[in-house]
Amino acid sequence: MTGMTRRIQRIVIVGGGSAGWMTAAALSRAIERDCSITLIESDDIGIVGVGEATIPPIKLFNDMLGIDEHEFLRRTRGTFKLGIQFVDWTRIGHRYFHPFGSYGRPFDLVQIHHHWRRAHAEGKAASLDEYCMAWAAASRGRFDRPSLDPRSVLSTYLYAYHFDASLYARFLREYAEARGVKRVEGKVVAVEQNPESGFIEGVRLDGGGAAAGDLFIDCSGMRALLIEGTLKAGYEDWSHWLPCDRALALPCESAELTPFTRSKAHAAGWQWRIPLQHRTGNGHVYSSHFMSDDEAAAILMRNLDGKPLGEPRMIKFTTGRRKCYWVKNVIAIGLSSGFIEPLESTAIHLIQAGISKLLAYFPDKEFDPLVMREYNRVAIAEVERIRDFIILHYHLGERPEAMWRHCASMPVPETLQCKIEHFRRYGRILPSEMDIFGPNSWLAVHIGQMNWPRHDDPLLDYRHFDGTQYLEQLRRTMEAAAGGMPAHQDYIARHCRSA
Repeated sequence: MTGMTRRIQRIVIVGGGSAGWMTAAALSRAIERDCSITLIESDDIGIVGVGEATIPPIKLFNDMLGIDEHEFLRRTRGTFKLGIQFVDWTRIGHRYFHPFGSYGRPFDLVQIHHHWRRAHAEGKAASLDEYCMAWAAASRGRFDRPSLDPRSVLSTYLYAYHFDASLYARFLREYAEARGVKRVEGKVVAVEQNPESGFIEGVRLDGGGAAAGDLFIDCSGMRALLIEGTLKAGYEDWSHWLPCDRALALPCESAELTPFTRSKAHAAGWQWRIPLQHRTGNGHVYSSHFMSDDEAAAILMRNLDGKPLGEPRMIKFTTGRRKCYWVKNVIAIGLSSGFIEPLESTAIHLIQAGISKLLAYFPDKEFDPLVMREYNRVAIAEVERIRDFIILHYHLGERPEAMWRHCASMPVPETLQCKIEHFRRYGRILPSEMDIFGPNSWLAVHIGQMNWPRHDDPLLDYRHFDGTQYLEQLRRTMEAAAGGMPAHQDYIARHCRSA
């Protein structure tokens, strides 16, 4: 093939929502000529719409698109997020915080949490939460953008957002259509394949329309219309590790605009609380093997901060992943590639990660198997690291209910068991390829879920440095810095309040 004939000239995205319009927006930014981008969606097909909380890499995606942060938050009725508070997870009455950012700054060859563990055992240090700037601000309801001065404790935290996912999709639709993306209304009723290669050549719609393409992006959600419905990629079920299989979602009237997500554990699952400017998002994720739907709904209704806005909406799922994310000329992005419950707000990140890999491994018409294999390898490695991180929360719990006892006693993936044992013995955090959750995230959950190291890092005994005084100075400095930040609600009112 010549250079021109090798080029992908027609891209078809099947499905809208966050996945479809994030993909369309990114492609319209990256591809400036000689290629049409068509997105097919139906107003009659609803979206799952629980992806209202994010993690810090979402800022990179919006920056790549050139989106103004304050405009984006106004349009999506968004708020800021400094991390996730976990309530009643280890045992009832216990709380901990998973912060975005670090615990202080490195001050010795031995990592800070080893100094903290020894000082805490001697009664000379507070809880680990007190040594991260994200919690110092979040616990006081404060927010400001991080400092660019690396010497300041105000440079040691990161942030993400809470926003209305449907409004984000609408915002990105405007962005993409302004850059030439064509939206086609309709439901796909037939898929046309090449009889020899099995590659998809086009789709036909219920109204009689059709769309032909060279590359197809499956953003059809859990229906997985192309990747599974047509190409039979297969599915790897993880419910033996992650037994929750249902969620009830229900917004309520807006309450306190906390700059963090809250996850509160219940007898057979957990409940999310996501504060937006116009409402608070709530949902109860639970296992139908250990709790009835009626009981789950009653628990959700009892734990709302405000008046409910409607009736609970049921979402059924099986946690797991497609065996391949890229098959022939179809790439699955979003829920069509698999589902991981929203415990650590990874749904929108996995869309973003799929888009990043699509751009990094963008194909030509030959669809080189070498490229496809690497895309699938990297995608699977990333989602399996997320899987392990989510399992960690369940496996380390000490609650007495049947589901939690099941999770505490179940065998876990060897990759995770190795991490648990290294931390349990010496407080060491093992790095993994494609792990979006860095050492500080793993540290927060290990300590928060009471997987305390039995021994110090052996190197600590060879150091003259006593971290106790540094830790106390760090705590006081962060407390003072947080006190000087504006209230989260005031920051929003000043910069990005929705109409």
